[in-house]
Formats: sequence, structure tokens, C-alpha cells
Amino acid sequence: MLKAGGAIVLAALGASASAADITVSAAASLTNAFKEIGTAFEKDHVGDKVQFNFAASDPLVQQISKGAPVDVFASADQDAMDKADNLKLLAPGTRKNFASNSLVLIAPQAGKVLVKRLADVTQPAVARITIGNPASVPVGRYTKAALENAKLWASVEPKLILGTSVRQCLDYVARGEVDAGFVYATDAAIVKDKVTVVATVPTETPVTYPIAVIAAGPQAAAGRKFADYVQSPAGQAILAKYGFGRP
Repeated sequence: MLKAGGAIVLAALGASASAADITVSAAASLTNAFKEIGTAFEKDHVGDKVQFNFAASDPLVQQISKGAPVDVFASADQDAMDKADNLKLLAPGTRKNFASNSLVLIAPQAGKVLVKRLADVTQPAVARITIGNPASVPVGRYTKAALENAKLWASVEPKLILGTSVRQCLDYVARGEVDAGFVYATDAAIVKDKVTVVATVPTETPVTYPIAVIAAGPQAAAGRKFADYVQSPAGQAILAKYGFGRP
């Protein structure tokens, strides 16, 4: 009986020793999907816990570069991940594209101004338009490039309300504080009772999401497991549920 009890204790200690608290910094647009992926991952990896930090991709890179204890980074564009790569933050060979998205123009359902197509953002009556700050928010970079390609940027720029993340832009539109805004299709789907998708906006650069393990992460090995799970059939099914496409 003593041996059996000792074996149980040792087994419990072994399970505890192998458990890991994984910290994942991820783009704000991944919030809902990644929370569900985290729950599914924890069920499949008993003892492991996933903690998330959601924000615009560029500020996340800055946090990691300043020593934030992060194991996995998932960004909403290649530019942010390139910055992390150039800073030598990524574990070699772990960077992979795992999802895709699309840029959309949305308007409040209760809005007084009728925005029915992309060109309508130039109307004088459309006074306030929100986009992510192109200097730090991927959706803002996609939006600026798309508007420049459509020859609309110069007309729209004076009307812009810059958001610190795509979710802040979404909130501005959902609350009717602006006449229109640019977000990802997956974000618009979350509040489809409050916003109307006016148009899908073509982007010269595809909206793709890369993920990578952070080389200096305190749980790099466990981080690899989570990154692999995101790319697994189970992870991809959850992403698809929230409207993300394959990379």
C-alpha cells in the first residue's frame, strides 16, 4: 500500500513538474478564436495553462523586445513579425503562417449616413472614419495601402479617427461614434447586429497571420506545442468557426 501510495504521489509530482504556464501575445483580432483555442489546448494538454495578452501587433513586439516573458507571438501581418525577426526575437524555424482574413468597410446599423460602397467615404456627409493607426496597427497599414491604391487616401485622411487596435475601431463603429470604419471581416462578424458590412476591400498584400515561438520565452518548449496546436486540424477548425481562412 505504501508503494502504491508513493507511486501515486510521484506520478502527481511528475505531472506537476511537466505542466507549463504558456504566455501568448496575439493580435487583437484573434481574441475570440484564440480564447477558444486556449481552452481546447488545455483540455488536450492536462496541467498546461495558456495566458493571453491581446493588443495591436506592433506594441506587442515592443513589449517582447523589452523583456516581457512571452512564449508565443501571433501577429496580424507580416510586417510586425518581420520586426520581431529583425530584432532576433524568434526561435529559428518556428515562424509559420496559420490564418488569413479580409479587410472590410463597415458602418453603424443605426447610422444616419448611408454608406453603400467604398467611394462613399469621400462624401462630405461622411465626417468621421476610423482606421487602425498605420504606424502601429496592421489593419491600419492594410487600409492605408488599399485607400491609396483606390486614389481615396487624400480625401479620407482629414476625416480619420485612429484606433490603437482593430477592436477599438470596431467599438467606435458599433457605438455609432463614427460614420464608417475599416476592420477585418472576422471582427465585423462578432457584432453583426450593430454594424453593416458595406464592402470587402481588396488589399494588394494578402491579410495573413504568422505565428512564432519566442527564443527567450520561459516556456519555449511548451510554446512550440501551442503554436503547433494552432496549426493542427483542431486549431484550424476553431479559426474557421470564427471566419478565418487558411493561410
